[in-house]
Amino acid sequence: MVHERSAAAAALAARCEPRVNELARRMAGDVFEQLRGYAELPADVRDMEIAATARHGMRLFLRGSRPRPDALEYFQERAAQRAEEGMPLHLLLRAYTLGAKELFRALRETARPGERDALAELADALFTASDQVVGAVTESYLDEQAALAAEHHERRRSRARALLDGRPVTDGPIADGPALVLWLRFDNWAPGKGSSPVAVRRQVRRVQAALDRSFDTDVPALLDADGGHAVVPGTAEPPGQILELLHRTAGPGVRLAAAGATGAGDIPRAARLAREVVRVAAACGREPGLHRLDDVLLEYHLSRPSAGSDRIAGLLDPLAGRPELVETLRTHLEQRQDRRATARRLSLHPNSVDHRLARVQELTGLDLGDPRNTALVLAALLLRETDAGVME
Repeated sequence: MVHERSAAAAALAARCEPRVNELARRMAGDVFEQLRGYAELPADVRDMEIAATARHGMRLFLRGSRPRPDALEYFQERAAQRAEEGMPLHLLLRAYTLGAKELFRALRETARPGERDALAELADALFTASDQVVGAVTESYLDEQAALAAEHHERRRSRARALLDGRPVTDGPIADGPALVLWLRFDNWAPGKGSSPVAVRRQVRRVQAALDRSFDTDVPALLDADGGHAVVPGTAEPPGQILELLHRTAGPGVRLAAAGATGAGDIPRAARLAREVVRVAAACGREPGLHRLDDVLLEYHLSRPSAGSDRIAGLLDPLAGRPELVETLRTHLEQRQDRRATARRLSLHPNSVDHRLARVQELTGLDLGDPRNTALVLAALLLRETDAGVME
């Protein structure tokens, strides 16, 4: 892997070549032991494959072979294999740099008086060869790691898609047993709100990592810029730290709901329920966070379509084109009809809230002091959210 050498350099390298087997054994058995994590590698990888790679690399260098297309391919293939086996990249690269260091030490020990120039020439060639090999190895390792990550990601998404579609899954803990289905909604970093697609993909990966960490398992999930579903084996509630982790990765606008499924066939129903709980909580003006069905039980019931849904939703038709009145009405109901709390939430003067609510009553003919009318308004707001496509 070097250019033509002087006769003196070639002679020095030739005298060192008989030591290749000894050097490879020493590297695999002793030198690399100083690398953190090396001892945990399988014995056949340490004693055979790494030693064989060391022998091949040293012979290639000492024989002064010119660069050939297949010379680096050997090291690239070994790097891809190490990536597939899960060997850390830092460990792989340090094995190469330590190997080069040990080879130079052997050359120095073999050199005779008067061969300083030959030794310097081989040192320069060794630096060049090491740079070529480490660059090729790193590229191949990262390519293989990216391919493996993409394959794993797609397998996980395919598994989640099958579960959410109600199709049978034959492997894993969710194949036959209870599960917890989550729906997450991200209100603050969809692409239409200023986040680039690259940033969104990075956030999705971080959210996936937060889910895996929270539940201490590989969580099947279908996530995108708006949110998505995740399916976790077991029936436990989401762990307490999950919101903190999600807030750190996706910001404060995360909404989350969970619904239990009795088995794989029940997962689609649980998925719809979790999504609806989040929708209803958001429609009611609740702050982002963990939403439970019990927290919005009445609102959930009122938002179910029925034969009278269109008539109820139509009660607020007179407010069309007046979004400030609709927002004031929704916030006023969420704040339990406390005008001062509504004013604080909307950054208005209490008198402005009174004026807007009076205008709502004037336009709709609904007296907000009447409990029945209040329930009708709440149901109308929720049903109109559904009609507006919030569930899509």
